[in-house]
Amino acid sequence: MTIPTKRRVVVTGMGAVTNVGLDAPSMWRSLVEGRSGIDTIRCFQQNEQWTVRIAGEVRDWDPRGVLEHSEVKRTDRFCSLGVCAADEAARDSGIDFKNGDPYSRGVVIGSGIGGILTIEEGYTRLLQGGPRKMSPFTVPKLMVNACAGNVSIRHNLRGVNSCTATACATGGHAIGHAFQFIQRGDAEVIVAGGTEAAISPLCIGSFSAMKALSTRNDEPTRASRPFDRDRDGFVLAEGAAIMILEELEHAKKRRAKIYAEMLGFGTSGDANHIAAPDADGTGARCAMQRALDEARVNLDQIDYINAHGTSTPLGDAAEVVAVKALFGHHAKKLAMSSTKSMTGHALGAAGGIESLAVALAVHYGVMPPTINLEHPDDGFDLNFVPNRAQQSRVRYGLNNSFGFGGHNVSLCFGQYRGD
Repeated sequence: MTIPTKRRVVVTGMGAVTNVGLDAPSMWRSLVEGRSGIDTIRCFQQNEQWTVRIAGEVRDWDPRGVLEHSEVKRTDRFCSLGVCAADEAARDSGIDFKNGDPYSRGVVIGSGIGGILTIEEGYTRLLQGGPRKMSPFTVPKLMVNACAGNVSIRHNLRGVNSCTATACATGGHAIGHAFQFIQRGDAEVIVAGGTEAAISPLCIGSFSAMKALSTRNDEPTRASRPFDRDRDGFVLAEGAAIMILEELEHAKKRRAKIYAEMLGFGTSGDANHIAAPDADGTGARCAMQRALDEARVNLDQIDYINAHGTSTPLGDAAEVVAVKALFGHHAKKLAMSSTKSMTGHALGAAGGIESLAVALAVHYGVMPPTINLEHPDDGFDLNFVPNRAQQSRVRYGLNNSFGFGGHNVSLCFGQYRGD
């Protein structure tokens, strides 16, 4: 029996709406320049009872630049963010989505939480006015798969149509699954990534109750500090990031620009704790090794890792342990940074944002920094690209995403050499 050869997959389009840039190019510039997008919360009122008053809000953004007013009313913020990012990615790719076979094109866009703002609004209406005050748009707005569905409708994507929801690993899983669909011939083109808009009273209050968030309210831009000994939790953020994944021969036929080649997808489960990582980093190590195995890339060929690096005491430590255990002596030769030091943690969108960062690091040969890294924690003796970007050839890079529930994802990207 002949085993079919896996098809090659490349990145040909990017789109983003984030707190450090309202499109992919401006996001990348901010990351390279080390600009923080963390500030005091403005989207809802807080008083002295709130121990956390900072977040990574997307500001000065109006979805009506892309969506009709009626469309905005029918979509939750998380969906609007994702649709706008997908529109940019589609334009950037140069694909004519109005023509061609729609059944060879698909979408995999996930969200960790979905329409939480709609849920909170709907519950308030129910309490104040009873069921007659409920909006008929409530269900289609709050669905976690609403963005995938709306992007499919908008761009006539009649092939693969899926949504992932694996907490903070969501964006990574979405891109990984899209990669697999193209590899095995289920699609030629897939719009993939993650989106999230969960800066709300319920989410801030709930994460605060878990003691998961930073309380460095007086210094918002310095609050997210992965790998630093004074880190005290992550900073909740929102945003969306989408990439166009395309089968290589399909891209070559239309002479598409290619940012990077996607080479491997590794995933695993900690089977340890619903919210805490495995302190030994076993699951994270397994995901990275599987991504490398599929990519057929040796440990010493990895130049850069975009870490999950949320700025939590347990999470950062587990990831460092995993990287050192897997890479051995090479761990001190590669670079590993956390762009969450600038963006904060956008939950289900994080894997999308950081996959764009890795693909662009490969494309441009620039590794964005970990800002606010002043005193690395004990045993954290790797090159975390502290405070300033580093220029260097990036042959191969990994993006790590780890989520509550023990979900681990690692994606491998490499330079496309034109072969």
